[in-house]
Amino acid sequence: MGKKVNMKDKKTALNSLHKKYGAKLVSFAGYEMPIQYSKGIIEEHENTRKNAGIFDVSHMGQLSIKGDESLAKDLEKIFPTDLSTAKLNQSKYSFLMNEEAGIHDDLIITKVEDGFNIVLNAACKHSDFKLLSKFLANKYEMILSEELSLVAIQGPNAVKILEKIITGVSNLKFMNGGIFKYLKEKIYITRSGYTGEDGFEISIANNNVETLVEELISEGANLIGLGARDTLRLEAGLCLYGHDMDINKSPIEANLKWAISKNRILEGGFIGFEKIKSQIEKGVSKVRVDIKPEGRIIAREKTSIFSKEDKNIGEITSGTFGPSVQAPVAMGYVENSFSGVDTKVFLEVRGKKYPASISNLPFYKKSYVKGANK
Repeated sequence: MGKKVNMKDKKTALNSLHKKYGAKLVSFAGYEMPIQYSKGIIEEHENTRKNAGIFDVSHMGQLSIKGDESLAKDLEKIFPTDLSTAKLNQSKYSFLMNEEAGIHDDLIITKVEDGFNIVLNAACKHSDFKLLSKFLANKYEMILSEELSLVAIQGPNAVKILEKIITGVSNLKFMNGGIFKYLKEKIYITRSGYTGEDGFEISIANNNVETLVEELISEGANLIGLGARDTLRLEAGLCLYGHDMDINKSPIEANLKWAISKNRILEGGFIGFEKIKSQIEKGVSKVRVDIKPEGRIIAREKTSIFSKEDKNIGEITSGTFGPSVQAPVAMGYVENSFSGVDTKVFLEVRGKKYPASISNLPFYKKSYVKGANK
């Protein structure tokens, strides 16, 4: 994940802090980002699972769309989720699709007082902005902020640490947010994340973010890079855009039907609906599954998957070693008839085939806050 730093890469507001704490920086989605710090990926991973990890996710797009009740209806023509009935400060996971239900991007939409906030993937944010401007016919004020940073704190101690600094965050439910005060300025916090742990994502002004992160560190949280972010999300069975889903995959093929509201499936009226409806009724030829290799072999992206009869049935899209489960973990697409849990498959790594099986999602049980709204 990530390549050698490019001189043209943008820097987040935490760039100097990353260097201060010994980050190894790489080029990722057009930004100079930390892949790991001095303690390394495995220790960072375990620190998030057992304590609390801090992630700089400021490369992500933070889009604000301002409007009245008509905005929710117009957004429902684009996204396959209920936005008209969304409660204030409620967040929903959804997709921006084309007419063939190919996924332009996966994103989080939150209802706020004057409209909706949307967090977009870094590599997609500018093209998403153009698409949404077109779909909404420039009817609404849209701001893709360059003034805001986004920081995640994740792990079992995240709530305790953040509550010491920002009173009241412990009252947030999973996938809900709110406005809080920090250094006399308003910040927006949601109880969400990308690790399978309880945690928060904090939208904060660029000029205040370094102070906040230093406070989080002083209270016992640790900086975490992109490397451990990848192992954490993969153990939790969470997709990475551009790898486990893209414009050539639909939410049904990506095994993400759960994120499409049931009544939207019945009523339709959103981009890609006809294809989604057809795939639900007729099935899909290939589907995303979690795959558990036997032994210690790690199957990386593009690894071919074979059946017991030596038929090529699919391809790995993400694979690594899972420190929490102490075993290799992977996900990929296989022909639907081979997607049943415990189906035996073989992975071709460096010319040799190794046994594996289709696994239950996820490998690592997600530890979200109890009593939360899912």
